[in-house]
Amino acid sequence: MAVPAITQTTQYLTFRLEDEVFALDISKVREVLDFTTVTKVPRTPDFMRGVINLRGSVVPVVDMRLKFGMTMTQKTVNTCVIIAEISLDNEKIVLGALADSVQEVLDLEPSQIEPPPRIGVRLKTEFIMGMGKQGDQFIIILDVDKVFSTDELSMVSGIKDAAHGV
Repeated sequence: MAVPAITQTTQYLTFRLEDEVFALDISKVREVLDFTTVTKVPRTPDFMRGVINLRGSVVPVVDMRLKFGMTMTQKTVNTCVIIAEISLDNEKIVLGALADSVQEVLDLEPSQIEPPPRIGVRLKTEFIMGMGKQGDQFIIILDVDKVFSTDELSMVSGIKDAAHGV
């Protein structure tokens, strides 16, 4: 059973968090950077690691492992920041997402993607677009626009404004 929202072959950037492989639609990814110094912003949630300077722009960086209830990302030679563009109320927000490593860009056909699992009503999975299959491996395809709540994204926007002195 395919995912209704996915009707054509799409390219995904795959990345690793702990032992799991996740994917983002490549059209949402701007670039991938080596992990650099992140400036901590006071009074932000744990998953909000801080901000980086990206060619003169302040970009908030979130720790995807913390966001998904895992342990904090540790800096290694493979740790990277995926710069993604998220839509919020018809506004584009640029966000950096920490990942243990980036793997590859791959094409997935609609037939290779299953709907996200239904795991009761208490576990929210609306940010999972689908489960991709490559060989024996599952790839959790994220809907990056739904990973963060509106409140969290508003906070990200506020952090950026505060860093600019607005």
